[in-house]
Amino acid sequence: MLDAQNYTPRLKTLYRDKLRASLKEEFGYKNDMQIPRLDKIVLNMGIGEAVKDTKKVKQGAEELSLIAGQKAVITHAKNSIAGFRVREDMPLGCKVTLRGDRMYEFLDRLINIALPRVRDFRGVKGTSFDGRGNYAMGLKEHIVFPEINFDKVDEVLGMDIIICTTAKTDAEAKALLKLFNMPFTS
Repeated sequence: MLDAQNYTPRLKTLYRDKLRASLKEEFGYKNDMQIPRLDKIVLNMGIGEAVKDTKKVKQGAEELSLIAGQKAVITHAKNSIAGFRVREDMPLGCKVTLRGDRMYEFLDRLINIALPRVRDFRGVKGTSFDGRGNYAMGLKEHIVFPEINFDKVDEVLGMDIIICTTAKTDAEAKALLKLFNMPFTS
């Protein structure tokens, strides 16, 4: 059995022991606080079917909570859009923000378990950075995560994953994620 007080995620230990030194050397940082690190990971599910059936949002939130290991928050519409039959304050999706040990655990599961299970997977786009060192990607199927029981899923949902770093440029953030073995195509 794991001792919860002395347990440190594998990627956090790797970052602390090896990756920080190689990033400091590669970019020539003078101060350890300049070295880019992971800040947070945001998981988001927009559930379009929620317009017809609001129970789908609760189902999505439960599944996102299983994936993240933390309770998901249901997001609501800010204003009404008649063309989409959306009313103000209607539940439309869910999200989770991961920080600390849970963030490292999720990234480890994403890179080593979930992404290799994606059908016809050839890597993730290396150009999906926002210019400030944050990386965004989408998954079409949330069932690639081992926490989701495939037999109990009514509908396959997509999800957005945003990895926020303290890097100032995209090159620094890409170097950080590459050291975590993120499978970039270019």
